[in-house]
Amino acid sequence: MILDFFRDRRGNYALMTAITMIPLMGGVALAVDYTELVRQRQETLNALDAAGIATAQQIVAGASDADAKAYAQTFFEANLRHVLPANTTLTVTLPNNNAGGGTLVLEAALKYQPYFLPAAVALLGGTPGQTNLNFSAKSEIRLKNTLEVALVLDNSGSMSLNGSGTGQQRIELLKTAATELVTMLAGQADLMRQVSKPVQFSLVPFSASVNVGPSNKDKSWMDQDGISPIHHEDFDWSQMYKTGSGYDPNKYIEKVGDIYYKRGSGWGASQNTKATRFSLYDDIMATTRTCSKRNSNGSCQTYTYTTAPYEAWGGCVEARPYPYNVDDTTPAAGTPATLFVPMFAPDEAGNLWTDSTRTSTNSWGYSNNWWIDSSDSLAVTKRQADMRKYFLTKPYNASTVSADDGPNAGCTTSPITPLQDVTTTAGKQTILNAINAMTPTGNTNVPEGLAWGWRTLSSNEPFTEGRDNNEKGNDKVVIVLTDGANTYSSVNDGSYAKNRSTYAAYGYTGLAYPGSGSVTRLFMNTSSAVGKSTYTDANYTAALDEQMQTLCANAKANNIIVMTVSLDLSNQKTAEKKAISALTACSSDSRFRKDPTDPTKPAKLFWNSTGATLSDDFKAIGNELSNLRIVS
Repeated sequence: MILDFFRDRRGNYALMTAITMIPLMGGVALAVDYTELVRQRQETLNALDAAGIATAQQIVAGASDADAKAYAQTFFEANLRHVLPANTTLTVTLPNNNAGGGTLVLEAALKYQPYFLPAAVALLGGTPGQTNLNFSAKSEIRLKNTLEVALVLDNSGSMSLNGSGTGQQRIELLKTAATELVTMLAGQADLMRQVSKPVQFSLVPFSASVNVGPSNKDKSWMDQDGISPIHHEDFDWSQMYKTGSGYDPNKYIEKVGDIYYKRGSGWGASQNTKATRFSLYDDIMATTRTCSKRNSNGSCQTYTYTTAPYEAWGGCVEARPYPYNVDDTTPAAGTPATLFVPMFAPDEAGNLWTDSTRTSTNSWGYSNNWWIDSSDSLAVTKRQADMRKYFLTKPYNASTVSADDGPNAGCTTSPITPLQDVTTTAGKQTILNAINAMTPTGNTNVPEGLAWGWRTLSSNEPFTEGRDNNEKGNDKVVIVLTDGANTYSSVNDGSYAKNRSTYAAYGYTGLAYPGSGSVTRLFMNTSSAVGKSTYTDANYTAALDEQMQTLCANAKANNIIVMTVSLDLSNQKTAEKKAISALTACSSDSRFRKDPTDPTKPAKLFWNSTGATLSDDFKAIGNELSNLRIVS
């Protein structure tokens, strides 16, 4: 039939066919070019996406900027199976903050050379005279951020007050808000199972000091040997030297270098061991009397006497001397000042054995009178530091002391809860239980809380649960909440022991740091605005405020994101306005929000909350944290 068609001369079939074939062939040519263009463009985009994901993994693993870009180029070209690499140009824009995630952008320009010119160029979007077509493709990859959050929460006495606009205590409102925050982030993290420990939380309750936990007593970062320059601050062992008036050849102290040793058989099993604050907690003995058998009338017939250590270490530590109080330096015995020293509140002067009944008096009004003085003849200025008294067994009939007094005075909070993986049931419940256990009491020492919040996030000791400090794609965040100004309580005792304050994390403010002349630890590295011999509440607040600002700057310089929250503070009150300003200055800048009053600047990560708004503000904090870990 086809041969008949071509032999047929009765019509213009050949001419018509020839004429018809021109547009048909043009259509085929355009179809070929269009199909090939789409295929090359899709292949380029696929290679771009693959290179983006692979390069993001390299960045998270710690690749340098140069290596990451080179890796992206190689991976991209390797996936161009039918596209000539010479016809593409790859541009790589690395995240602007690799240490805290960000967006990796890969853009490729594709130069396509049509098979049929010039019609294909014109009909596929080119211009007359153009010999190729240029197209671009773009891929954005959000790094898979992991998140470590330290909740640094005020547990001072004022947190027992009702939050404004509510009928609930501030501490209860805080528990609710913090619980909601953890639950919110845990729910999000649960969707990211391919990432190990995507969200972790730690808890640092603080008041006048921070409790690192009695279970850490034997850790190497604690001062086991008594070599820190503050370990024996306000301790006078000299009365127990061979030359001292209290010398006992069977039980005395010998100082060798910076270490104090127990010498003599009177020490029993601890002979020749070191005399430290830890050993004091073990050595201070008290006798208690209990009735083991009663008469028919209820009176005691037989008493049982038991002698045991008076009190165990509660877990709180002193603030390290500057500069280690405001940084995350790893504790090391080679630099004794970096080690952490257990708090030991000295027995303050006044508790005397006045007669055979061994009752006691408090002649000088010191609040922390919890032991018996070794000698009534010692001047009051020496009674506090005299170490002999601690090796006298306290009798059962000695005067009782307040429940808050003793060597752990000033240690009022529950221990730190290290980072917990909240995607696990156990980890989430551990942090929620710790939040629920918080109790308000004591003064406010924000810088100590912030310092320990930072330390719980760090990968180096004392707490090592945090990811490597330099790991890319991981954010470390400290959230600090307080309902008041920094406080340290002054004491007017210039004629007596000259403590000048109650005992807390910085010790006594009237006692100079060894080798500093007359400067106490609290005043070290403070400006001229802080009086170095001004022992008032206001001056202590000023010193703590300056320590806090130094600490905030150091933390932020080490890639710690600082979020701050004030609770029920008013800009209408001078002291509270100052505290608000300090917290605002301490906070980091948001990566995602602009300052509503000045869109050219980032918003500060600070929330001025009331009791009524605290829960909503914590939800806003949760949204900020969520933005840090968005994955595209």
